[in-house]
Order: sequence, then C-alpha cells, then structure tokens
Amino acid sequence: MQQVWESTELEYAFLFTLKKVNSINSAGFKPFFNNLPTDPYLKGNYRSRRLSRFIAAEDKLIKLPHGYLFQGKDYNPLLGDIKREFAELEDGLVELDSFKNLVLAFSESCKLHPEAEIGVHQIRTICSPHNLGNPAPEGIHQDGTDFIGIFAVNRENIQGGETHLYTAKKEKPVFSKILNSGELLLVNDHEFFHFTTPIKPQIEAQGTRDVFVLTSPSLLIDY
Repeated sequence: MQQVWESTELEYAFLFTLKKVNSINSAGFKPFFNNLPTDPYLKGNYRSRRLSRFIAAEDKLIKLPHGYLFQGKDYNPLLGDIKREFAELEDGLVELDSFKNLVLAFSESCKLHPEAEIGVHQIRTICSPHNLGNPAPEGIHQDGTDFIGIFAVNRENIQGGETHLYTAKKEKPVFSKILNSGELLLVNDHEFFHFTTPIKPQIEAQGTRDVFVLTSPSLLIDY
C-alpha cells in the first residue's frame, strides 16, 4: 500500500501535526453517515455516533470484539463514569480501502505498537436554524488516551466548527482551524487539550459536520 502525503508541519510538530491524506477518498464515507444512530447519552438529539475498535497490523485491520466506552469524570465531567455503548461501524464502511488507509495512516503516524488498540468514533453533529450543534459538549478537554486523530469527512451548510488546541485550559489556543474534508489532525493527548466550537447553519436548513475521531488506546472496555 502506498501512502501519499501532503504535510503541513506546525510549530509543535512533535506534539501535533496536520496532514492531508491523498490515499483516502472522503466521498466514499459520506453515505455511511446518513445511517448513524442518535447518541442516546446527550440531550437534544444533535449528535449521531457509531464506535468500533481495531488493531492495525501489517497493512491489515483486525476488528476487535464489541465493548463499551468509559472515561473518568476527570476527563469527561459531562459523561464521565458512565458505561456508554454505541452500535458498531457498518461492515460496508470497514471494508472500504479508504477506511483501512485511514486507520493505518493514524497508526503509522503515531508509531503505534503493532498490538495497540485503536478506537474509531464515527460522529455526525447536526444543527438547525433553531438549535446549535455542539461537537464538544464537555468543553475544553483531554480524552484520557495517548493519541487522537480527527479526520474531517464533510461539512454541509454550516459555519463554525473550528478546532482548537491548548497547552492549558485557561491559555489561548496554540492551534485554531476549521478542518476541511480529507484533513487529519494528529494530537498528543498528554500534552494538549482540545475543543471544537459549536456549528450553526449558513442558510435556513439543517447543517451537518461529519468526522472520524481515532484514539489509541481505544478507551473501550470489555464486558
């Protein structure tokens, strides 16, 4: 498998990096975001989500058994200490070459151990003329993992949704950018807090922001 990169190395490149991954066709992901179950743990029905975990080994993905997501209150004051269960990613999505390329790109970029678990969160945030969509309802936060990847799939009729990175919660962001389709932001979760601003429609209709969030370790716990 050949990886073709266009890289934008930032000031803290050893701690976070923004990449454009040409081997990934974001358009192939779009239909799978139309069939996401609503996240039952948030009020407002503005977020939809699926979640699976994998091991990336020798250019192959190994899908791991179903588990539940768990974060402590220290990391997620809104939904911490709650066992959250989400539907698995659809088989048709997992079988796409572009999906495999995405997970392998994350693994290779973070130089993960061959047996490291990778959680893949498929998330759609929805907004309407009467309701904002909030990609980060827990506020400025860390996830409690080692590495995070945010891959932008699509933005439809929205403004906002700018991703920020901070060295501390009360400091100004050291990185601020709207992630466009095909861009992958890699972050060392030990060194940075992150946040994405709310979204609202550009015109009087529904708007959507579709992303994959990858984490290693996966934050998924066995039953």
